[in-house]
Amino acid sequence: MTEVIYKIVQHDGGWAYQVGETYSETFPDHDAALKAARTAAAEQQVGGQTRTISWEDSSGQWHREVSDGGDRPETTVVD
Repeated sequence: MTEVIYKIVQHDGGWAYQVGETYSETFPDHDAALKAARTAAAEQQVGGQTRTISWEDSSGQWHREVSDGGDRPETTVVD
C-alpha cells in the first residue's frame, strides 16, 4: 500500500505542508498549516468512484490512468 507523508515545514515566509517535492499554500502560522495537513490527510483516505485521472510527472510528461476509488493510501502527518 502507498503511504503519503505530510510534513509541516517553514515555507515562503510562513508555514506549509509538504508532500514529496510539492508544497501547499503558505499559512500564517504553524497551527494553521498543521490543521490543513490533517484535513488533507483525512480527505486523502476517503474512497470514491473509480475514475480516469491524468497527472504530470517531474519531467513534464503527462500520464493517464484509471484510479480505483477504493484504493486509498495510508497517510501520516509529521510535525
